[in-house]
Parts: sequence; C-alpha cells; structure tokens
Amino acid sequence: MDLQAFLKPQVMPAAEKEVVLSSRFQNPDGSAAVFRLKGISEEENSLLRRSCQRPEKGLEGPKFDRERYLRKFVAACVRYPDLKDEALQRSWGVIGEEALLGAMLTAGEYARLLSAAQEVCGFIPAGGAEKVKSELKNGFSGETVS
Repeated sequence: MDLQAFLKPQVMPAAEKEVVLSSRFQNPDGSAAVFRLKGISEEENSLLRRSCQRPEKGLEGPKFDRERYLRKFVAACVRYPDLKDEALQRSWGVIGEEALLGAMLTAGEYARLLSAAQEVCGFIPAGGAEKVKSELKNGFSGETVS
C-alpha cells in the first residue's frame, strides 16, 4: 500500500456536474441553460449541518432543521448560475441564495436539483436516483454492498 494516493496533490478535485432542469431556462440562442454543480467537502457539510441546529425546550440536545439544511446544501453545491449575484436575486425579488432557488424553481425542478447535488457529493452513486426509482417501481434487486 502506498500513502502517496492520499496526499493532497494526488487527490482529484471534487466532482462537477452540469444539469438541465427545465426547458424554461434558455440561453439567448435558444439552447437549454445548465446549472453547474460541484461537490462540497465534509468540512463544508458539517458547517451547514451545525448552522441548522437550534435549541429546543424540553430536549436534551439541539433540534436539527432538515428542510433548512437541504436548502443550504443545494445552494452550496450550485456554482452556476451565481446565486449570490445581486442582479439575479433582485430580478426574482428575493434576498439570499436559498430564497432565490425557491423562487426560481418549480417543486419538480428543485427535486431534480437536489438529486443532482446529492449525486455530485457522492451521497447517491451516479445514476442512483434512477436506480432507486426503478427499484421502487419494480422491486428491490437484492444486491448488497460489502
């Protein structure tokens, strides 16, 4: 075994992915506009999780706001369009990246973006969302992960 493979200069950067969410977003030439996503590190993910915890009366520990976390997670993965762009936020009448995605996207588009973000971060394997849908429709194949 060789530790060289784990040294930072040897490690490939986080995955990137382009996804077309809808025909509603078109470039000036009429082609479909893409959202570009990039995986985030576990360090970034941990910061997102911690920012979504809040104290709750009667509970021993903090309560985790899953919906808030998912909004922040998706926004953190989007590299293009630049969700921090003030002109883009202003055009949709919102302030903030999460609010922008909520205003821009339909529920189905948002679900596809969330799935792509989970895939680019390695939470589900490439094409995994389709496999899950297929297994739900046709029954589990019985494969196990070692």
